[in-house]
Formats: sequence, C-alpha cells, structure tokens
Amino acid sequence: MDRTAKIYVAGHRGMVGSALVRRLGQGGYTNILTRTHAELDLLNQAATQDFLQREKPDFIFIAAAKVGGIHANNTLRADFIYQNLMIEANLIHGAHQAGVERLCFLGSSCIYPRDCPQPIKEEYLLTGPLEPTNEPYAIAKIAGIKLCESYNRQHGAQYFSAMPTNLYGPNDHYDLNNSHVLPALIRKAHEAKQRGDKEIVVWGSGTPRREFLFVDDLADACVFLMERGVVEGMYNVGTGEDVTIRELAEAVMSVVGYSGEIVFDASRPDGTPRKLLDVGRLRGMGWQARTALLDGVALAYRDFLAQQSG
Repeated sequence: MDRTAKIYVAGHRGMVGSALVRRLGQGGYTNILTRTHAELDLLNQAATQDFLQREKPDFIFIAAAKVGGIHANNTLRADFIYQNLMIEANLIHGAHQAGVERLCFLGSSCIYPRDCPQPIKEEYLLTGPLEPTNEPYAIAKIAGIKLCESYNRQHGAQYFSAMPTNLYGPNDHYDLNNSHVLPALIRKAHEAKQRGDKEIVVWGSGTPRREFLFVDDLADACVFLMERGVVEGMYNVGTGEDVTIRELAEAVMSVVGYSGEIVFDASRPDGTPRKLLDVGRLRGMGWQARTALLDGVALAYRDFLAQQSG
C-alpha cells in the first residue's frame, strides 16, 4: 500500500473506525477519506454509489455498522438486520462499480453457530444454528462475508473479511441497556463506587466464557492484512484466550477500584455458552494481539472517564 493511496474508512467515528484512522495515521498514511453520517447516509444506495464514483478510493475498510449488546440485538431485530444489510450491500457493490482495488469487511464472531466446537475455526461458518438473541445481526454479517466472496469469484475482486471477537476500547458506548458486556460493567462498577453501593448486579450466571480484544489490536490486524495484499478469505481476529464473565467483572472492579460484591441475575440471558476464536490462520501469517486484558480495561476506563467529563 502506497502511503499516499486514498483510503476510505466507513464508520470513522465509531469505535472500530476511529481505531483504524489512528492506526493508518501511525502507519504514515496521509490520504484518509472519511464522511460523517450527516455527510453521507450509507443506507442510501444512490448517495453511496455517487460518493464512491466521485472519490474512487484505492482501499476501503467497512467499519460502519449497527451494533449493540444482547438487549439491543434482541429487541431491535429489524433495525439490526436491515441497516447492516443495506450498509454492506451499498458499499461492497459500490466499491465494485467504482473499481476499488481492495476492501476489508468487518464482521463479528457471532456469525458462528451457537454451539460451535471450541476454539472456533473459520471453516465452522454455516455448520449449525445461530444464537437466537443476535440472529438478525449475525445473518446480516454472514451476508457481507458472502458478498465479498461472490464479488471475488464473479468479478475477480480482492475483498476479504475480518471476524473480530468481543471488542472494547476508546469510543465505545457505555449505555447500560444497549452496550456490550465490558463497557456496561465499567459503568456499573464506576457508578456503584461513586454511590458507595455494596453490590453490583450482573446479567446471567457469570459462567459463560468470552474473549475480549482491544480495538486498536483489531485495527492493527486489518491494516496488517491489507498491507500484505490479502486478496480474499475470512480471518478470525482475537487474542486466543478467554475468561468467564465473573472473571471479567472482577477484572473491571479491580481497575475501577470498586470492592463490593457481584450478584448474578440468572433470570437474564447468558447468550452463547462459550465463544473463543481459533486465531491460528492470522498467527501463521505473523500477527498476534499485544494488549493484555487488564491493560486494555485500564485504557477503556480512562476513555469512559473522559467521556463522562466531556
């Protein structure tokens, strides 16, 4: 990748997109193209295609998406499938029409079957039923993967997909109803500490195991793949290690400095019992995550405090 190549980061204000912009800047890339939602509605096919035809970027990272935790996925099901299908279809088809050289589509580890063998290999896609609580989102992301594969096969495109595990870090959302588990725990522990509460309530049983990846590590992996001229395929991106939700809550409490008790509300859904990615394909190419969980949570908590004071 030439350092002056035009690189479009779709969704640059989100957690993943902003991490990609940071990583590209650190890598010396000087021609980064961005548009806010107000400037370009990616749900609008004509507007998206006009933008891509006019700008003709050399490379595209698709980080724009409708995202959220279990509660949001389970209650806003139509929003999650419709918006994600439209965004990816408009961008991938528009990229093809505009002659974009290479494209990276960001997926999610929820694309894999609910009861997948662990750790999860890329070839386990479409081998079993999905987790019901986030099925609409997962189906939309699977469609994006298949769009990339299909444009590669039919048109000789060079589009690949990166499948991150659970992400956290700067520019995350800390809303208790719609955020993912880690940022929600940061907010719960912080507010409990401020109020002097003796306990915090955490959804589920605390036994499900989850893998967490600092978002800047994901951005580094995506740029790593793009720079190496990967022309197609799907790549799991994670740490290769997981923790229980209880262990995660204890780690967050340690960072926040909250010493109360954890109470688990077993009436709330656990989601998938375990979700650990096999990251052997990417490690075999020479990449691995660098941010330890406690270090990453400390950086995320710093971001949360900055958002609160801002």
